[in-house]
Amino acid sequence: MSDHISGPRALAEPIADITDLFAFPSPETPGALVLVVNTLPFAPPDGRLSDGLIYRFRLRRLTRSDGPPGSAPFDVDTEELVFDCVFSDQEPEAGPQSGFCRTPAGDEVTFGVGDPEGGKGAGIRVFAGPRWDPFILDAPAALKTVATGKLAFTDPSAIFLDGKNVLSIVVELDCAQFLGRQDGLVGVVAETLTRGRLNVRIERTGRPEIKNLVLGPKQFDPVNRDLEIRDIYNMEDGFHLAGGYLGAYRARLNANLAFWDGLDGTVDWPVNDDGDHPLTALVLADHLAVDIGKPYQEHGSFLEIERAALAGQQHTTCGGRALNDDAMDTFFTLLVNAGTGPVIRDGVDHCSRPASRVFPYLSPANPSPPQPPEHV
Repeated sequence: MSDHISGPRALAEPIADITDLFAFPSPETPGALVLVVNTLPFAPPDGRLSDGLIYRFRLRRLTRSDGPPGSAPFDVDTEELVFDCVFSDQEPEAGPQSGFCRTPAGDEVTFGVGDPEGGKGAGIRVFAGPRWDPFILDAPAALKTVATGKLAFTDPSAIFLDGKNVLSIVVELDCAQFLGRQDGLVGVVAETLTRGRLNVRIERTGRPEIKNLVLGPKQFDPVNRDLEIRDIYNMEDGFHLAGGYLGAYRARLNANLAFWDGLDGTVDWPVNDDGDHPLTALVLADHLAVDIGKPYQEHGSFLEIERAALAGQQHTTCGGRALNDDAMDTFFTLLVNAGTGPVIRDGVDHCSRPASRVFPYLSPANPSPPQPPEHV
């Protein structure tokens, strides 16, 4: 879950499947921002990243919006920073795999895949290789909740197939050098694209569980009940949605967000006169919001910037998403009771191999990971 297997194309081409995106101020290096994208669910401990893909981070400045209630809480700058990571031959017989990250200035920083020291230069530090999946969710219970219409979480619970691996890319960048400042809001999106003369976006990710738990369920949507919408959504620009399917996205979100809101028997998010759910515009603005001037914080920062904006208040944390955040409890609580009731816990509070506070942050890969079910 999270963003694992987020559509038929991700299932067909798992090497391009983004499982998670994280963005947080570095706990190790003052003035640096850490970007992490994890890919390939159930990666082998000796897995290699694709030589046919571009693994891309995109950053844009955000400012608080003065739009009417129900609109997206932030305005997105038109200029952006792009960090592209690409890799050498994927086949093991080609020898040790290497890669390079191209900065917005055009500099290329090389590194060996799996080297925990990574590569460093031109204002960035980069790591890539297999790592323990920092997955904090009882995924079967979340799916059972959607299927039955009743909260199915138990306490305690367990992480689905705990010990599985992913292929990770970590980019730590100097904020002053690339952003020209050391404070303020930044939006972050991760993408996988085809590599070559024509770059086609395969998948993009901002916040966790938007596609699988909020866009994925079809049965509540009175307009597009037969439409598998996630692959279409994955091809969109995370900072600027095209108009063609916007109505379909809104209909799906209005229906599914109302489903989540009703799970506790109360309506904490009343729709407006047009039938739009108050969170629909926020969900469609699908990028992590990070304040690069706030200190690193593991708990209580995920969605804090967005929740403060919705309440007309100033945020107090760095926002974003840290590797050890129990993000899903925060997410479920926002959807179900708008944060005005008890925490909606899925019974899993932390990763079994927590991330560290030193580069490259993620725990080493499991040498004997569990095998995925045949239907995954």
